[in-house]
Amino acid sequence: MKFTHSALLALAASAMAAPSATTKEQPRQAGACSSAVSLDAKTNVFKKYTLHPNDFYRSEVDAAAEQISDSSLAAAAKKVGDVGSFLWMDTIENIGRAEKNIADVPCDHIMGLVVYDLPGRDCAAKASNGELKVGEISKYKSEYIDRKYFLYTPFLSLIRYGGKKGKKADKRKNQTAIVKMLKAHPNTAFALIIEPDSLPNLVTNADLQTCKDSAAGYRDGVAYAFKQLNLPNVVMYVDAGHGGWLGWDANLKPGAQELAKVYKNAGSPSQVRGFATNIAGWNSWDESPGEFSTASDAKYNSCQNEKTYVEKFGAALKSAGMPNHAIVDTGRNGVTGLRKEWGDWCNVNGAGFGVRPTADTGLELADAFVWGKPGGESDGTSDTSATRYDSFCGKDDAFKPSPEAGTWNQAYFEMLLKNAVPSF
Repeated sequence: MKFTHSALLALAASAMAAPSATTKEQPRQAGACSSAVSLDAKTNVFKKYTLHPNDFYRSEVDAAAEQISDSSLAAAAKKVGDVGSFLWMDTIENIGRAEKNIADVPCDHIMGLVVYDLPGRDCAAKASNGELKVGEISKYKSEYIDRKYFLYTPFLSLIRYGGKKGKKADKRKNQTAIVKMLKAHPNTAFALIIEPDSLPNLVTNADLQTCKDSAAGYRDGVAYAFKQLNLPNVVMYVDAGHGGWLGWDANLKPGAQELAKVYKNAGSPSQVRGFATNIAGWNSWDESPGEFSTASDAKYNSCQNEKTYVEKFGAALKSAGMPNHAIVDTGRNGVTGLRKEWGDWCNVNGAGFGVRPTADTGLELADAFVWGKPGGESDGTSDTSATRYDSFCGKDDAFKPSPEAGTWNQAYFEMLLKNAVPSF
């Protein structure tokens, strides 16, 4: 995840819409649900629903398998596409990508989506900076989360666009937003991860000017997403970094307070279940004594694995007045001991696919292991001349060469596959 090592021990200055009544959750069956889904966010919905293997990631995996000459490895590669994973809506345009992948979701599956497009996104890194600039919170609300425009007619189009017809008007007409998309599919269950890296950055990187500039938009944007996405067929988890980020003893309480404050400012929405950890991360679930337990500063961090972090941060979150159940990304944490520091987040060399999505975590507070980051999509480019080059992607423990964030990296995918634990 994206944060500076020097900020790990720093304390940051901390800063309802009720779902409509629908039918109860549907029993497992083939095909789409015949009636509207109502998720009870006070329960672990992953015990009833399987994380859906979306067709977008499957198409990436299938294309990757076609490039592998070793027939046994290619066959194993295709199995990766059968694993449920979250699909990232990292631009306004990519909401449409998600919408195209909803139609085939069976009634016993839940579609995983990542809400990830805040203004000034990822304020402590360059690799995954987003399309919206600091201050464009109105655009985030009106075009990304919940579009509210005039009913489209040719006449109103002429008024809105100053008498100009054509592609601009048609593009605005055809664009969708997340709320509209979710409401259009009431018979489908959705699990949302809300804005990775955002609120954690306000805890540990409050001294960075970029994060200072982004802070108000982050808090306002996440609260707005909570309120507008509080729909009966949705369950939400807000990103809380990981044990090597907010798990430091000095960060646990302010981290929980930061998340809880935004949750309360949103009206304590009923469909918020808790928090997401290790998203696009590398930490072990229960390695003991822990990957960095021998580091000189280990005494300041009692959360040496994600299981301990879920327990400790969950307790802090409960004390702060927010739901405290978690989902944990195990998509790329099959191999540990590869990083030199907790904060090394970019394309870790030697990594492997981890435990497949399951609700069998062995910990009541942990709802499920999920694949949050699509394995094979780059974290950032290793090209030092690129505008979005981040020095973390050039570290000794980062895989090279690597393309821009979100771009497919064939060699990295094959490495994840070969190093998978358990194997495919």
